[in-house]
Amino acid sequence: MSDMNIHSQSSAVAPEKPIRKYIGTGLKFLLPLVVSVSLVYWLFKKVDFHDVMRTIHDGCDFFWIGVMMVITAVSHMIRGTRWGLQLRAAGVAKMPVVLEWCTIWGAYALNLLFPQLGEGWRCVYVSRRQKAPLSTVIGTDVGDRGSDLVVIVALIIVALFVARPELMDFINRYSFGRDLNDAAHSIWLWLGLAALVSIIWFIGHYFRYYKWVKALDNDLDNVWKGFKVIFTMKGRWAYLFMTLAIWTCYFMETYCCFLAFPFTRHLMEQPGMAWGFLPGLVVFVFGSCSIAVPSNGGLGPWNLAVMFALSLFGISNTEGTAYSMVMWSMQSLTYIVLGIFSACYISALGHKQNPPDSSHSVVEK
Repeated sequence: MSDMNIHSQSSAVAPEKPIRKYIGTGLKFLLPLVVSVSLVYWLFKKVDFHDVMRTIHDGCDFFWIGVMMVITAVSHMIRGTRWGLQLRAAGVAKMPVVLEWCTIWGAYALNLLFPQLGEGWRCVYVSRRQKAPLSTVIGTDVGDRGSDLVVIVALIIVALFVARPELMDFINRYSFGRDLNDAAHSIWLWLGLAALVSIIWFIGHYFRYYKWVKALDNDLDNVWKGFKVIFTMKGRWAYLFMTLAIWTCYFMETYCCFLAFPFTRHLMEQPGMAWGFLPGLVVFVFGSCSIAVPSNGGLGPWNLAVMFALSLFGISNTEGTAYSMVMWSMQSLTYIVLGIFSACYISALGHKQNPPDSSHSVVEK
C-alpha cells in the first residue's frame, strides 16, 4: 500500500516539471513580443499613422536608405571576420570566411524572432561543426558582446561631454530620465550590487567542492578562456581595428538616414551641430542603449529611444516615428534577405568540417 501511495504521489508531482518548463519557455518568448507590441501600440497612439506614411512618402530619399542597407551588410561582414579571428585564437579550427559572415547574418535574422536566439544558434552551430567545446565558443561570443559594451560605455561618456545640454534636457523633461538619474545616485543600487557580488563569492568559496559548483566553475573557466583571448591573441590589434570599423559603420547607418529626411538634413545645416555629427551621436547612443530592453530585434524600445533623442533637437513625434520606422524596417529587411542567403549557403555547404588544425589546438600567445 505504501508503494502505491509513493507511486501515486510521484506521478502527481512529475507533470509539474514539464509544466513549469513550458510556462518558463512561453514567458521567454511572450515577454519580448508583448514588450514590442505594447511599445509600438503606444507609439502609434501618440502619432497619426497616416501622417507618418505621408512624411515617408513625400520626404524620404531612399537612395540614402539603400546606402544604409549596404553599410549594414558590410558591418556584419566585419563582425563575422572579427569573430572568426577570436575563435581561431581560442583554438577553434578556421572556417570559410563566407561562413563566418553567415553566422552573423543568420544570428541577426533569428534575433528578429526572439532576443538572443541568434546568439545561441551561432554558438551551437559553430561548436558542432568545428567540434569545439560549446562553453569555449560561448566565451568568444561573450567577448564579442563584451567589446560592444565597452564601446557603448565609451560612447555614453563622449556623449556626456559633447552633448551634455541635450542629455540633461532629456533627464529633466521625461520622468524616465529622472528615474534613471535617481537610480544612478541611489545607495540601494550600489548596496544591491555589492550584496550580489558577495553572494557569488560566498557560493564559490564555501560550496566549491560540490559537484554542481565544480561543473559550473569548469564551464565558466572555458567561457573565460574564450573571452580572454581578446587580450592575448596575436591579432588583437586587428581585432581593435575591426571593432572600430564595426561601430563606425553603425554610426554611418544613422548618418545616412539623417541624409534621407529633410527634417534631419536641416539639423546638419544648423550652427553648432558639427554637420549633424552631434545629433547623430545622441541618436546613436540612445538607440544603442535601448538594446538592454528585451524585444524582437529592438522593435519598440529602439524606435522610442530614437524618437526621444530626435525630439531633443526639435523633431516632432511624427517625423521621429517616420525616421525610426524606416530605418528599423529597412535594416530588418536587410537581415531577412541576408538570413535567407545564410540558410541557403549553410544548407549547400552541409556539415562538412575542416580537418583539425594543430596550429590552433592551443590558445595563441
